[in-house]
Amino acid sequence: MYTFLSGLYKHLTRREAYYIVIIGLDNAGKTTLLERIKSIFLGVPGLPPERIAPTVGLNIGRIDIGGARINFQDLGGQTDLQSIWERYYRECHAIVFVVDSSDPERIEECKNALEKVIMDDTVEGVPVLMLANKQDMPTALRLEQIKEIFNQIAERLGARDSRVLPISALEGTGVKEAVDWLFLRVQRNKANRPPIIISQ
Repeated sequence: MYTFLSGLYKHLTRREAYYIVIIGLDNAGKTTLLERIKSIFLGVPGLPPERIAPTVGLNIGRIDIGGARINFQDLGGQTDLQSIWERYYRECHAIVFVVDSSDPERIEECKNALEKVIMDDTVEGVPVLMLANKQDMPTALRLEQIKEIFNQIAERLGARDSRVLPISALEGTGVKEAVDWLFLRVQRNKANRPPIIISQ
C-alpha cells in the first residue's frame, strides 16, 4: 500500500523543468538580469547593483511559472570563460544573449561571440533571445540599431524561434516580458528539447 501511495504521490507531484543559459560579454548585465528575474518572480529583493561582482563560473536562479520550474544558468562572459559556454548548450532549452547596448565599441565583439554560439551544432533548434540591456542609459543604442547589426546572424537562425527585446535589468523594464517569451518558446519546443521531469 505504501509503495502504491508513494508512487501516486510522485506521479501527482511531477513537473517539467527547463534550463535557460544566460550568456554575453562581461559587464553586459547578465547577473543583474538574473537578480531582477528572481526579484520579480520570487518576490524577494535581489542583490543591490553595487554588490554584484563579475561572474566567474556560474550563477544559478530558479523560478516557478505555470507549474513548471525554470532554471537560469548565468555564465561568466570574460573572454577566457567563454569557452565553457558550449558545455551547457546540449542540456539547455533556450539561450539568452545579453548585449550592453550602452557600449557601442564592443558591439562587433558581441556580434562575433553570438555568431560563434549560433554556429554550434548543439544549439540547433534552440530558441534564442537577445536582450538589448541598459536601455535606461542615455548612450544606449536604439533597438532598431541593434537589430540591424545582428540581422545577418538572424538569417542563419532560419526557422528557429528568435527575438531581440529591449530591457533594463537595473530598472526591471522588459524583464517579465522577456521571461514570458522564453517560457512560451520552451513549451512550444518540447518535441525538439523535451523538459526534464522532476518531483516537487
